[in-house]
This record gives sequence, structure tokens and C-alpha cells, in this order.
Amino acid sequence: MCTTAAGVIAAIAAFFAAGGKGLLGAVFATVVVLAFFAIGQLAIGRISRNNPLMMMNMALFTYIVQILLLGLVLFLFKDTKAFDTKVFGLTILGATLVWVASQVWVFTRLKIAYVEPDGER
Repeated sequence: MCTTAAGVIAAIAAFFAAGGKGLLGAVFATVVVLAFFAIGQLAIGRISRNNPLMMMNMALFTYIVQILLLGLVLFLFKDTKAFDTKVFGLTILGATLVWVASQVWVFTRLKIAYVEPDGER
């Protein structure tokens, strides 16, 4: 939700700063960030249900893969004329930072037992 709001703000600012191409770049960047990180969140959720002991390892691995893929997207679209690439890059950076900050905020407030209550393991 926070990332979407940040994307809307970025799109409005981009429209006033760079016109239609800026707006397109900001919207595309927001969609890319939301897609990458939502897919990663779903994968981590599935792994944590099946094998909770692997959750942290897979979360770190998933995050590294997401950042590398975002870098690849930036590289692939660096010379495009379809949208403003500076707005695109800045929006990806901003949306990523908002996503990570909101994830940190949410997970610091969750009450997750670090000892299994049934004591089977």
C-alpha cells in the first residue's frame, strides 16, 4: 500500500517535471517494483509454511535476486525513448526503499514465536 502511494506521488511529480514520458516512466517503474517484490513475498510465504527453518535463508536469497533483476531491468531500459529513463530509475529507487522500509516496519511489529510451542523439535 505504501509503495503504491509512493508510486502515485512519483507519477504526479514526474508528470509535472517531465510530462507524459515522465508519467509513463514512473508508472512503469512502480508496476515493476510492485510485481518483483510481491512475487518475492509470495515465494517467501510459501517457503515459510513448508519449511520455516529455511525462511531467513530464502528471504535473503530472494531479496538478492530481486535487486539483481531490478538492476537488469534498469540496464535493459537505459537507452529507451518510450519514457523518461531518469524518472524511471529514480522511481524504482524510491519505490524499492519505501517497500523495504514498510516491510521492516511491519515485521518489527509482528509477534512471532521463536520457540515452537509444541516442543517437538
